[in-house]
Amino acid sequence: MDHLGYRMKFGVIGPSTNTIVQPDFDDMRPVGVTNHYSRIEIPDFKVDSDESFVHMMESISGNTMQAASVLKTCEMQYLIMGMSAVMFWGGKKGAQAYLDKMREHVGVEVSCGSFALEAALNAYGARRIAFLSPYYPVANAEARQFFEDCGFTVVRDICLRRPSPVQIAHTTDQMCRDAINELNGDDVDAIVQLGTNLSMVRLAAAAELFLDKPIIAINTATYWHALRQCGIQDKVQGLGRLLSHY
Repeated sequence: MDHLGYRMKFGVIGPSTNTIVQPDFDDMRPVGVTNHYSRIEIPDFKVDSDESFVHMMESISGNTMQAASVLKTCEMQYLIMGMSAVMFWGGKKGAQAYLDKMREHVGVEVSCGSFALEAALNAYGARRIAFLSPYYPVANAEARQFFEDCGFTVVRDICLRRPSPVQIAHTTDQMCRDAINELNGDDVDAIVQLGTNLSMVRLAAAAELFLDKPIIAINTATYWHALRQCGIQDKVQGLGRLLSHY
């Protein structure tokens, strides 16, 4: 039995440019659970169009399996994918195929942002949603298709069009607050944030208190999903109702 990870050893993969998902996940980690990271090596691409965004996604996807293989050597018990856009591509069917491929490759069960958000929205009972992302329209279209395939109605969405992978982590609270306010309305049951390198865990938790509806950050949903899939029911306070109540 691992001395620190005596309840669970999570492997986590994410792009090398991502500086948010690791501290976010570590803040949610219960005692006896450990997180072990492997980075998907990519350059800090300039992203200024749908085409350059797709090029970035292809680079991430091409190196993902190698990064996951590294984690086999620590005998991880479960894998968390700390990258999101790839896991919405091709709608629910495409995302499921990628998830199945990853499970077969690593030999353990896997949580990813797309299906974690589906589970979180179902836990809240939300059906009509709005979402924001740091992406470009081509990626938002794929995310919209995924959510619609899962039976949700997407009322509206916003893409922040961040200029590079590293710059996603430089997105300000004001940018996110403005997006939440633009997305909110009586016609929306829940607001969802995509992009694991976008820091919105605490802002989402605060926004829930004032807007009185679920505001779900993808990093919160993904780690929550992994914990619950592994039978770990610990409630984490201060990071939103998903972790504290479900």
